[in-house]
Amino acid sequence: MAFFIFTRLSNTKTAIVENMTLQKVGIAQYAAHHLDLEKSLKRLEQIVDQASAEKIRLLVFGETWLSGYPVWLDHCPEIAQWDNAATKEAYLKLRQSSIEVPGKETGIIAAMAQKHGMAIVIGVNEIIKKGRASGTVYNTLLTFDEKGRLANHHRKLVPTYTERMIYGPGDGHGLQVAETSVGKVGALVCWEHWMPLTRQALHDEAEDIHIAAWPTVHDKHLIASRQYAFEGRCFVLAAGQIMKASEFPTELTLPTELANDPDKLVLNGGSCIIDPRGEYIIPPLYDKEGLVAAEIDLSDRIKEQMTLDVSGHYQRMDVFDFQVNKVRKV
Repeated sequence: MAFFIFTRLSNTKTAIVENMTLQKVGIAQYAAHHLDLEKSLKRLEQIVDQASAEKIRLLVFGETWLSGYPVWLDHCPEIAQWDNAATKEAYLKLRQSSIEVPGKETGIIAAMAQKHGMAIVIGVNEIIKKGRASGTVYNTLLTFDEKGRLANHHRKLVPTYTERMIYGPGDGHGLQVAETSVGKVGALVCWEHWMPLTRQALHDEAEDIHIAAWPTVHDKHLIASRQYAFEGRCFVLAAGQIMKASEFPTELTLPTELANDPDKLVLNGGSCIIDPRGEYIIPPLYDKEGLVAAEIDLSDRIKEQMTLDVSGHYQRMDVFDFQVNKVRKV
């Protein structure tokens, strides 16, 4: 397993390591074992062990990393066909590799976080096995703090386009920050970054670090991630992942260009780390696996709030009235 470590020190050259505003954070840009929960958990453990060896205190994975983002929804011709047997088989595999929250798998991840004293943010395919919504899959982001506590459980509010064929809509319960030893951590999934009120809900939570979970962080996703950092005056970890065409469910028909090139990356990463001015600390990493890491200085966020605070001096609460319903639906 290859790891690419990218780091930088604070902008303040005289900063010392003992300064508690300095934190090392990282993004795990790796392929899961698509639709194979057991193998993906084993790989997750390997990645977490290596990140711990690199002294990373916050580790992030992309959208539904466990156990794989269903990018085949956007490529295979039978997906939208009614009552198609191949599509149903692919969906069955996705369900079988999904997890309960809380459940056995979250216990495993929590133990990893506690063992290494590391906060972990990971995208998962979530199912409910009893009661209401037991026939629904959720596109979910889980945040574990360094003590192994499940500190936030966010379900994507609106599945994007083809995702609506397999995912149900989430709720506002996860629109909050997790208090961790590396700071206040918030997280959104993919196109939630183009929902203005969703952004405002998390800005109002005073994020130090924001996790932007994507399948691939391509050009427009980079724009959204940098805009979020500038608007929220926070650090953004934009997390992408890696997946080859050969990992598509075998029941589905590959389009010609992918059938002729099974090693083609349909998800090619793009993970990057962005400062509170919207500038890259670590630029996007494409077309290969790697651990994208940097040491950040949380005091940089405070400096940038002098000019912009969309929850305070750059907000007109006498003009706008904003409320968030954070009740969990199911």
